[in-house]
Amino acid sequence: MKKVFITLSILGISSLAFSMHIMEGFLPVGWAVGWWIVIIPFMYKGIVDISKITKESTETKLMLALSGAFVFVLSALKMPSVTGSSSHPTGVGLGAVLFGPFVMTVLGFIVLLFQAGLLAHGGFTTLGANTFSMAVVGPIISFLVYKSLKKKNQKFAIFMAAALGDLITYCITSIQLALAHPDPIGGFWASLVKFLSVFAVTQIPLAIAEGLLTVVVINALPERFLKRDKGVIINEQN
Repeated sequence: MKKVFITLSILGISSLAFSMHIMEGFLPVGWAVGWWIVIIPFMYKGIVDISKITKESTETKLMLALSGAFVFVLSALKMPSVTGSSSHPTGVGLGAVLFGPFVMTVLGFIVLLFQAGLLAHGGFTTLGANTFSMAVVGPIISFLVYKSLKKKNQKFAIFMAAALGDLITYCITSIQLALAHPDPIGGFWASLVKFLSVFAVTQIPLAIAEGLLTVVVINALPERFLKRDKGVIINEQN
């Protein structure tokens, strides 16, 4: 039965895997608990960062709310993919560019918590794993990519940050699933290739779309919002 369950997920049955969000009960207890423990320090740093940001100005708070809403809406969209599974953007790149990665860990956790409770998208036992992939690693990659490219071309840096933050989320999910459910014959690597073929490859068009959308959203923000607040990294002078 377990083999059938895993095989169906590998083949892309969205009702079992719910795209990037790992469904309730799909991870063994050890892995589920382990990912919860892993995200604790990132959550702590995110809470500290948010407490500082929310003291700056009302406009910064509005931008923080916008970043959270952006994640909620985009990550709740499930779109059919060429493999028969479903995919969705993550939305974490916007907040990572504006506020840094750890703020998005907290916002992403809250979004995933609501989606698990209200939309049956993901699960409570797998919330730690889903948070790690979408709200820890995704924003960190977005932040690092933006920091490394922003001096050359800011719009290109925003695009790449959002797109790669999106794509790496699905790669991490594939690794998490392969670790928890290695192939009976080929082990971890064989399982990883199968999960990547479902989750990562088909995510590329959506990652590109999210990158473009993030550039549009940031360009649409009033310039005064981006220049007044110290927490907005887009205006750092270094």
